[in-house]
Amino acid sequence: MAEKIGKTAAGCPGYRFAALHCGLKKEEELDLALIVSEVPAAAAAVFTTNRFPAAPIVYGRRQRAAATPVSAVLVNSGNANACTGDEGLAQVETLAAELAAVLALPAEQVFVSSTGVIGEPLPLEMMLDSLPRFPALLSSSHLPAAAEAIMTTDSRPKTCSLSLKLSTGEVHICGLAKGAGMIEPNMATMLAYILTDAEIAGSQLQGLLEKVVADTFNRISVDGDTSTNDTVLCLANGVSGCSLAGSDDEKEFTAGLYQVADQLARMIVKDGEGATKTVEILVKNAPDRQAAELISRTIGHSLLVKTAFYGEDANWGRIIAALGYAGVDLDPARVDIWLDQVQVVAGGRRHPDYREEDGAAVFKQDDFTVTVDLHAGDGTFSLLTADLSHEYVSINADYRT
Repeated sequence: MAEKIGKTAAGCPGYRFAALHCGLKKEEELDLALIVSEVPAAAAAVFTTNRFPAAPIVYGRRQRAAATPVSAVLVNSGNANACTGDEGLAQVETLAAELAAVLALPAEQVFVSSTGVIGEPLPLEMMLDSLPRFPALLSSSHLPAAAEAIMTTDSRPKTCSLSLKLSTGEVHICGLAKGAGMIEPNMATMLAYILTDAEIAGSQLQGLLEKVVADTFNRISVDGDTSTNDTVLCLANGVSGCSLAGSDDEKEFTAGLYQVADQLARMIVKDGEGATKTVEILVKNAPDRQAAELISRTIGHSLLVKTAFYGEDANWGRIIAALGYAGVDLDPARVDIWLDQVQVVAGGRRHPDYREEDGAAVFKQDDFTVTVDLHAGDGTFSLLTADLSHEYVSINADYRT
């Protein structure tokens, strides 16, 4: 069984971390992170579905298609290297080659990620000049610094870890992520790196990661915007010597992987730009899962609903209006809605026992659930989302200035 998850990760056996300031951010903030595996690690990844993939995404997809192991991960914040054409891709290739030379690794084993402003070329020379500083900074205890270096509008680093007992012995999983705005995973809107010392083949790891991402990172939304740079990378370096010996081990490891991914995903929503509320939109008994997901996302993306969350105004009419325009065939007379345990709507109408002060009390909480029951099938989907505050507008109105 998995030990209780730790929200602050010290690291994972067989991995070292480093972070430095290279000039992408102002005032000596950390802006360049490095993860190094002691031995080449099996790798799995999922990337953005945005039709304008950033240069590191193009490069990373090629790497994963070739199924090459990964020994180092370089991540910069402050610049997305997106919409930069052939020049941006050439810069990724140069960074990988130069870092490989510094670390005495094959260039094809260097994975590169970027996050930040779209449309600006990387200050390549400045970054290249910083790479030789990394070897002296690498440490198994520097994961928190690496998590800090990949932040953009995040207010805090996001890390977690756990250990698992498999039939073959103990293994560890840790993760770090960034994300606070432009969050609408499809897959997935943010950067996340999950590391384990378990011994797993890349093809098996890919299947497990895709399953876990579908139920974690792809069920969160802050603002409904899908980024150009979304990446979840999972590495398994096998230094524990413990493999997944059978189906029970695979189930146990998958559960641990889910716990880490779910914790990181929840951290992203709770740190949403300007967010003051974390709200689960649960749709159940829909005609099918697709219908439930469409309704859940429609409600969770509604600006009127999100501002009602922020204003602590239990205006259930905004919820039912979003439900009605989601494009799902339903019978209004069968719809019930709850705010936590308070039933607001029964049969498409205000519940006769509903009191406004009860709904307002729910909305005053930092975390609550909106449940919509269509009584039309067995489709279920839940989305974790945030409210929309004045601060969100301020952050994004001034993002580049």
